[in-house]
Parts: sequence; C-alpha cells; structure tokens
Amino acid sequence: MDSNAGDTNMVAVAAPVRRRRRRPASATARPAHRGATVSGTIYRDLRDDIVSLRRKPGDPVIEKEVAETYGVSRTPVREAMLKLADEGLVEVFPQSGTFVARIPISGLPEAIAIRRALEEATVRYAAELASGSQVARLRANLELQREMKESGNFDGFHEADEAFHALLAEISGYPGFWAVTQQVKRQVDRYRHLTLPAAGRMDKALAEHGAIVEAVAARDPDRAVGELRHHLTDLQLGIAEVRRSYPQYFTE
Repeated sequence: MDSNAGDTNMVAVAAPVRRRRRRPASATARPAHRGATVSGTIYRDLRDDIVSLRRKPGDPVIEKEVAETYGVSRTPVREAMLKLADEGLVEVFPQSGTFVARIPISGLPEAIAIRRALEEATVRYAAELASGSQVARLRANLELQREMKESGNFDGFHEADEAFHALLAEISGYPGFWAVTQQVKRQVDRYRHLTLPAAGRMDKALAEHGAIVEAVAARDPDRAVGELRHHLTDLQLGIAEVRRSYPQYFTE
C-alpha cells in the first residue's frame, strides 16, 4: 500500500468530528426531561395551565414560544398539542395557529353526571370503611381548605379540594375511581375555576365538604351519598350564571 495513502486514511480517522453547538436555553426556560418524556412534561404543564385558566379560552398557544421555553425542538411540542387537541383543550386551525379551546357548555352536565355517579359509589364505600385516623386526615384537609380560603388562594383551594376527593377514593379502597373521574372532568375543572372568585363560593364548598366528612365519620353511607349529591348538583346548577358572567369563555 502506498504510504501516503495510509497516512491520509489515518488523518481521516483521527480528525475530530465537528458538532453543532447547542444554543443555550433561556434563563427562564422551564426544565423538561430529555427523551421520550419531554412531550409528556410539556403536555402536563400546558394542561395544568389551561385547566387552571392561567391560559384562558381563546388565548393563542405558539409552538415556537413553548419550544424556546423548554429549550427543545418543536417536535415534542406538536406531540403535546395533539394530545391536548384530542382532549378538547386546544383547537388547531391550519394557517391560523393553535388556541386554547373554549369550554363546551353542552358537555358540562354530562361530565358532572358521570362524576357524580362515580363519587357517590366512592363516598358510600368510604363511609362504610373509614377508620378514625382516615377521618382525621379528612378533617386536616378541611383545615387546609379553610386556610386557602382565608388567604384568597384560589389555586390552593382548588388543589386542596382535589386532594379531598382523592382522599375519599383512597379511603373507599378504590383509588382508581378518582383516576377515572379525572379523565372526564377536565372541562368541569375549568368551569369550577371560574366559580371560585364568586362571593361565598369557597365558603359554600367548604361547608358542603364538611357535611360529607361528618357523614363519613358517623358511618352513615346514605347520608354521605346525599351530601355528595347535593355538593355536585349545586355545581351543575351554577353553570348558567357563570356563563352569563363569562360568555367569551364558552361555546355551544
């Protein structure tokens, strides 16, 4: 073999591979796990922003801005958007962009009815099975709700409310009931966030939760179901009033 050719091959092998320099993420970028979970992280964060109304119905969701926020390409962002669209939380308009979907008014009664059916079973089992320490946990949650109410922390109150219903499912011995309930109540949660600033709404919800706890503590399943039914029926009765206050957030 020609020695010059050999030298040339050795140089070719030894030559360093040039790598594209990554653009540093913005100082305000939100952390996201690399790999297959990136789109999941983005999906969960956007979903939470939409359900909590930090992103309001009709607001644009710009892929490029989301990608820059997380320091990723647009591919995982598009994957997250597709999942959100499947759940009815965003709408994608070709040539126009992606926007937070408005709340479908016609779907709320059905979603509340499904939730009521699931939670009535949950609270019945909870009232039959609750131990003293589990009742104490429910009372501690009520105190947390009270603190959030007194501080005017709407998001904190909502989170404590969610934890209350999840705890009932745990006590019932069927925590999966709550997982199923969460799948059907995304739009209801958006509506619920609109109700919290109304005068007296958090007080009313807290009183209704307290009545449920007292029924569970008394080991009275029928009473517990009745209090839970009253709590969720009251939520349904408020739909028309909230729609009148925020017509721009709803659609038929």
